[in-house]
Amino acid sequence: MASPQKITTFLWFDSQAEEAAEFYTSLFPDSKITDVQRHGEGGPGTPGTAWIVGFQLAGQQFTALNGGPQFKFTEATSLYVDCEDQAEVDRLWDALTADGGEESNCGWLKDRWGLSWQIIPSDLPRLIGGPDQAGAGRAMQAMLGMGKIDVQALRDAYGE
Repeated sequence: MASPQKITTFLWFDSQAEEAAEFYTSLFPDSKITDVQRHGEGGPGTPGTAWIVGFQLAGQQFTALNGGPQFKFTEATSLYVDCEDQAEVDRLWDALTADGGEESNCGWLKDRWGLSWQIIPSDLPRLIGGPDQAGAGRAMQAMLGMGKIDVQALRDAYGE
């Protein structure tokens, strides 16, 4: 499975790699499944089921493997999504926490497969790192009290 990227993120699933890739590619523009390698006769999996799934999210290549239940995702690895506005934050947050996903703090969540995501509006780094130190501190404190990031609340805390 060749990739034009030098480094490709490789995600280990129990048996849901194709389902996850289909879901993820439905969420982002410029996304698609690029390859599905299926188990054949004599292989370790059920013939015809997906083994490796190549896909792109917003043009970035990923590979998903149905490797079995031995390994689980942890928060030590997450996908950071730079969101244009509150509408994009809301859409992705709602989709990724649906059907068993879990909300966390400061814009973090886990999807139904346990993969961690950071759904972050582009305003967040600007506000918590802004030139007004007091405003940046207030925005940081506001962010620390949030699950899903509320852009207007951050702007209000900063003083915009």
